[in-house]
Amino acid sequence: MSLRENPVVVRALRFLGVGGFCFIVTLAVNYGLKFTVLEAHPTTAFLIANTVATVVSYVLSRQYTFQDRNDAYRKRIQFIGFFVVSGLGIIINSAPLYVSRWVFGLHTPNISFLAQETADFISGPVIGTAIAMVFRWWALHKFVFPEDAKAEEKVELAA
Repeated sequence: MSLRENPVVVRALRFLGVGGFCFIVTLAVNYGLKFTVLEAHPTTAFLIANTVATVVSYVLSRQYTFQDRNDAYRKRIQFIGFFVVSGLGIIINSAPLYVSRWVFGLHTPNISFLAQETADFISGPVIGTAIAMVFRWWALHKFVFPEDAKAEEKVELAA
């Protein structure tokens, strides 16, 4: 079986594609809020941006990434599980930004505006997203869209 035929590889690539799109949504909403109505509250802007991207991610994950594990009878469980996992992911994603700003003091007037924005970008969208992405992949794969027990039996019998 080639990598393209491996369902885990296909699912992982789709997960990364959805994540990339949602990353762009997060940045657009975050900077839109951060430089307008939530200028004094960058962590709140980032939390809102992640929440918006989570809703987009749910729809795309359910319909595209995990479409082969999209059981109609589990829809409510998947919905609740997805948002619990994503809520934890948002907290994980926002924690490095919070630490950067309010623990390390990397904000104006302590540092320049450019240094502040660089620290915000590295801590939130880069470090936070990377950590949250690993957590979300594991948790979604394990708890929200688990392998069907019957499909596992078929794979074991075929081997």
